[in-house]
Amino acid sequence: MTLKPLGDRVLVKPAPKEEKTASGLYISSGAQEKPQRGEVIAVGAGKLNDKGERIVPDVKVGDQVYYGKFGGNEIKVDGEDFLLLRADDIYAIVTE
Repeated sequence: MTLKPLGDRVLVKPAPKEEKTASGLYISSGAQEKPQRGEVIAVGAGKLNDKGERIVPDVKVGDQVYYGKFGGNEIKVDGEDFLLLRADDIYAIVTE
């Protein structure tokens, strides 16, 4: 199945949950935090401003991003977990 986000929505594949601490201890599944980093899989065309002009989101497919902890909607496509966010819920693009 292929998804094309509408408006200013962005489809993100969350990074895997941390299963170990930096010192090597395993974290139980109940104590693992939701990831706040992921890869952009698809981007909508953008939202319209007051003049009817389209505002293109700042992210593109393949970008690694940080997003809000409680933003977006979790969806499952072909057995994989994704997050559908508004572009405003993305806080930063990771550059290395």
